[in-house]
Amino acid sequence: MDIIKEGEDWHREINKVVDKYLSEIDEMKNKHLAALIKLENEVKQITSDLKEIILDLKRMLESNDISIISAYYSRNAEFRSLPPKISVSLPRFSPHHIHTDKLYQIFGSLSTLSFTTQEHETTMEASEMMTCPPKNQLLYESKLTATIDTRYELLYSVTCLDDEEIWTCGDDRTMKLYNLQGKLLKTIKTKSGNIPCDITVSRSGDLVYTDRETRTVNIVKNEKIQEVITLKWWIPYFVCSTLYGDLLVTMKTDDGEHSRVVRYSGSTEKQTIQFDDKGQHLYSPYFLKYISENRNLDICVADCGAHAVVVVNHAGKLRFRYTGNPSTNKGLFSPAGITTDCQSQILTLDNKNNCIHILDPDGQFLHYVDNCDLHHPRGLCVNTRGDLFVAECHSSKVKKIKYM
Repeated sequence: MDIIKEGEDWHREINKVVDKYLSEIDEMKNKHLAALIKLENEVKQITSDLKEIILDLKRMLESNDISIISAYYSRNAEFRSLPPKISVSLPRFSPHHIHTDKLYQIFGSLSTLSFTTQEHETTMEASEMMTCPPKNQLLYESKLTATIDTRYELLYSVTCLDDEEIWTCGDDRTMKLYNLQGKLLKTIKTKSGNIPCDITVSRSGDLVYTDRETRTVNIVKNEKIQEVITLKWWIPYFVCSTLYGDLLVTMKTDDGEHSRVVRYSGSTEKQTIQFDDKGQHLYSPYFLKYISENRNLDICVADCGAHAVVVVNHAGKLRFRYTGNPSTNKGLFSPAGITTDCQSQILTLDNKNNCIHILDPDGQFLHYVDNCDLHHPRGLCVNTRGDLFVAECHSSKVKKIKYM
């Protein structure tokens, strides 16, 4: 879409501006540091000279040699003038106020939708295409509305193609497309013959899957499989498609000791998220990391090893960690699959407690989905109508749940 492309162009230009200012700050830091090092060296030299003079004076006082005393001359004048002090005026950033109305004018304009029906030959206009139902309240008790048997031995993941169809993958080399009535519509085999780790649907509606054995992220276009990302030192695990058409991939090293999230535009690496502002690891080692992006562009990771949902903003800065609802007597929080809905609510599976935690966009607990007889839930997704689909690992069934 042109709007998405324009947004990406803006992001690139803004990133250039930010990088320019950061480069200037680094240059100023280096100049400041060089001046301080120079001053420090001068002070060290003076201190060394003074220590030597003091030793000479002590030797002279302890000596009975009149020639040494006769040869003495004072060097006090050399040290009356100390190195000048350095006064630093630190740079300050003065942001300009953002005028939203002017931003719209600069960014571009969007014409309204217009179409004609053959029956009445009238023209209708819509100022906004609804891609999300209006804001609804969470149901006190969620309702199981359908069950789809995928016939895997073990079911790993489910993702929505649209409001009527879902892709699934499990413990064999196939990925299966079902409608909501449980009819198998299509089967795709992985290119390598390996079991796919995770699946998602791109913004253009293409199936994307990760292959741990070949270290690749693959896209299925017209039933032909292309390797879009190939890794060397990292193993890809879980993947999601973003609002602007990028792919976010969780991955870890061969030894499992390091984990990170990487953003890709096509095959190009755009962003790596691994450490916080203090240089500490954002994600735990070894365990699986499920991923989803919120409509506010937050990146949400269900970190099994940390028993936490770790949420960073679009720039990769830590926003919050959710470690379970302390006001209940449920067991240790064990997050597995994760997804977000049209209201930017975060839904994450609690595998050990067979339930789903629903959080608001700021990480506050809202509600449990715990009354639909879930067993070993592993993956989940939400379509634009607000239907929740949960993949049960051992039963190999996808349960459709109404939660709003």
